[in-house]
Amino acid sequence: MQVRADRVSLEGHHGTLLPPTSLTFGDGDLVLVHGEPGVGVTALGLALAGRLKPTTGTVHAEGTDAALTELVAVVDAPGVSEPDDALPLRVVVGEELALAHRPAGKEDVARWLAEHDAAPFAGTRFENLTPPLRTRLLTELAAERKGVRVLVLDTPDRHTSDVESWAAPAREQAGRGLAVVVLTATTPPSALPFAPARIGAAEQPAPQHFAPELPEPTEELLESTDGVSE
Repeated sequence: MQVRADRVSLEGHHGTLLPPTSLTFGDGDLVLVHGEPGVGVTALGLALAGRLKPTTGTVHAEGTDAALTELVAVVDAPGVSEPDDALPLRVVVGEELALAHRPAGKEDVARWLAEHDAAPFAGTRFENLTPPLRTRLLTELAAERKGVRVLVLDTPDRHTSDVESWAAPAREQAGRGLAVVVLTATTPPSALPFAPARIGAAEQPAPQHFAPELPEPTEELLESTDGVSE
């Protein structure tokens, strides 16, 4: 599957939200996008997810019949998909699991938190989570939604200057075969892991591609290939 955004722009009541921007990425790709702090980067994310209709340009997914709204999850977008700061983590996880149409009862939430090394923080207000934990858990929850093949992480750098804290989970999800777009605004482009695409540009650098993680070979598989010549 490949997603193509061709010269997408968005106009608001008080001017341009997003100047014409192009972007192309596919399964297993990690794309960094840099723009000025403000609504422009979020507007791009929502356009990629089919949640905002572009004023000009198009966004479409090739190689699938699914709608963008089903394929793309926008993670932690300010004022859109970011959790309520006052909620405890267990409530946020329950809501996200329900959104993913997964069991979301008390025991289900406790199990999920334990599986993701977050059980001690179940009662912690969401605003008090460390930025790395916040981004990792929200990314994992979004990745588990049925049908989702693209994750758009909206300005995780607004929470921290530690680039690796959000780059690591982004790489991990791309390694699993998802397409991952990270929108950045406060991190200088020179401090990003590789050259970012730019808001307002038509020509963009190629995304970084990560091969899907392969399962560890089982004993049976090793035995079956033992003695096979290359």
